[in-house]
Amino acid sequence: MYTQYKYWEPFVSPTDPCPPKRIKTYATPPEVYIPFQPPGFPQYEPKDALYHGTLWKPLFSPYPPPTRRGEQIE
Repeated sequence: MYTQYKYWEPFVSPTDPCPPKRIKTYATPPEVYIPFQPPGFPQYEPKDALYHGTLWKPLFSPYPPPTRRGEQIE
């Protein structure tokens, strides 16, 4: 199973004048983990597809990523 949000710790220089961000995040789209479209892929209704930005339910991604590991943006 994949996780859509990835976390990494950038290098923090001791001479950096700005307060560092210790953990950074980025999101990977779901289609990266689906090599082909299987038959019978679940679909949204046309009106819902316009709202979600995709016709197929497994390809929906609720961007943006959380600010910290395990913390969701409200």
